[in-house]
Amino acid sequence: MLVLTALATVAQDNDKILNRQYADMKRVHFGFSIGLNFQDLNITNNGFTSEDGEQWWSDIPQHSPGFCVNVLADYRLGKHFNLRCAPGMYFGNKVVQFRNSMANPELDDITHQRQSQNIKSTYLVLPVDLKISSLRYHNLRPYVTTGVMPVWDLSKNHSEQFQLKKTDVMLSVGMGCDFYLPFFKFCPEVKFCFGLKNVLNKNRDDLKDNPELMRFTQSVDKMQNNMVVVTFNFE
Repeated sequence: MLVLTALATVAQDNDKILNRQYADMKRVHFGFSIGLNFQDLNITNNGFTSEDGEQWWSDIPQHSPGFCVNVLADYRLGKHFNLRCAPGMYFGNKVVQFRNSMANPELDDITHQRQSQNIKSTYLVLPVDLKISSLRYHNLRPYVTTGVMPVWDLSKNHSEQFQLKKTDVMLSVGMGCDFYLPFFKFCPEVKFCFGLKNVLNKNRDDLKDNPELMRFTQSVDKMQNNMVVVTFNFE
C-alpha cells in the first residue's frame, strides 16, 4: 500500500509528463516479476471413524507467505487486450492441522489428540492470462486479468499423513495497475487462483501396512489447491 501510494503521488506530480508514451504500441514485449504466494487447500472431510473409534478432521488454520519468480512475455491483441505468458517457480508450504474429535483428553499421548503436517511445495507454473486494460490516465492504467495456470509440483513425496498429486490446473482472476516510469513499467498485481482437480492421492501403496497414517487419507474425500499471488512486474 505504501509503494502504491508513493507511486500514485509521483504520477500526480508528473501528470504533464507522459512516460513511455509508445510502450503499449509494441506488438511483443518482455519482463520479469517477483512476489509472494499464499498457498491453501480446500479440504472436504467425510467424518471417517477408524476401527479404534478415532475421527480425524483436517484444516489449515493459518497461512505463511512463499516466494515466486517469473519471466514474462506479452503479446498485444488490441487497444485494450493483451495475451500474457509468465512461466516461473513458486516456493511455499501449507501446514495442515489434524484434530481427533473423539479423543480422550485424559490420555497422555498427544498424538491421539492432535497432529500436523508441513507440506512443502516447489511449483513449476505456466500461467496464460488475458489482460484487459482500461484507457491510460496520465501515467496510470488499471487492468484485470483472467486465465488458466497449469501447475507441476517438483517436490518429493514422503510417507506422511497426506500425499498430493504432482499436477493440477488452476483458474485465475486478478487485478493490477500499470505505473509508467521513465525507464520501465512497474505493475503491482494480485491474483486469486482456484484449483480444478482433486489433488489428494488416495492410492497409498506405501501405507497399506500403516493404518495409523492411512486413517488421515481415509478421512478426506477431496483436496483442492487455492492460492493468492501478489507480484510486482517490471516490463
